Amino acid sequence: MLIDAHCHLWQIGRNGHGWPGPDLPGIHRDFDLADLIDAARDIGLSGVVLVQSQPDRRDTSWLLELAAVESLVLGVVGWVDLASPDAPAEIARLASNPALKGLRPMLQDLPPDWILDLALEPAIAAMVQADLSFDALIRPAHIPAIATLVQRWPGLRVVVDHGAKPFIEKGSWQPWAAALGALAALPGVHCKLSGLLTEAGALADAAMVAPYARYLLDVFGEDRLMWGSDWPVLNLAGNYAGWHAMCGEWTPTGRHGALFARNAQRFYHLA
Repeated sequence: MLIDAHCHLWQIGRNGHGWPGPDLPGIHRDFDLADLIDAARDIGLSGVVLVQSQPDRRDTSWLLELAAVESLVLGVVGWVDLASPDAPAEIARLASNPALKGLRPMLQDLPPDWILDLALEPAIAAMVQADLSFDALIRPAHIPAIATLVQRWPGLRVVVDHGAKPFIEKGSWQPWAAALGALAALPGVHCKLSGLLTEAGALADAAMVAPYARYLLDVFGEDRLMWGSDWPVLNLAGNYAGWHAMCGEWTPTGRHGALFARNAQRFYHLA
């Protein structure tokens, strides 16, 4: 069984699309579920979690519509403006759809402490009440704030996207490793083995990425790391089959079932 815990779909100029733009010609086109199935055709894909790519409620609505008719889609991670006064009501409304498994506020381009603003607490409380997961799309500078968030909200289920996007292309190890290790030591925090090839840049190869991937395997252990392709962003630095094969080689054989399926099933409450 293979569950891809992190992939995207988008339609240029529709559903609130704003990224990617023409400056990224390799991925500046429509990507639909048929494209994903074709990319994974030799892998035996069992199911996917679709993750929002646009900070727009129209994107989330579209993904939920796909989940209603496509059996391959096991869940959706959507977007809500957590700073909006209407956020708690919007979260409750979205959570009534069983396909919605979590939300992702896209923190990577926001100030590191933005998520700790007390004005956001009604929205966070609504997520906890609805038992929605929190996908933390962050960079290394955001890791301490996420640790504080986890301690402040022990009932919030948090998964770190893309290993917190270490600066692999620059060869940076610290302070990323120390901060992420401290976050991983907190109970319940999960992480995705995804996105690392892209962070390694255009000349990415397995040797560059391996130390970072193995560190994630080490600090999050067998039960709190899940595999994701980050397709089609992955296409900027690699391909679906190649990334899957790399991760399989880095992971001890006895842990494949947890990494490639069971952890995502449990964390996202997938059927």
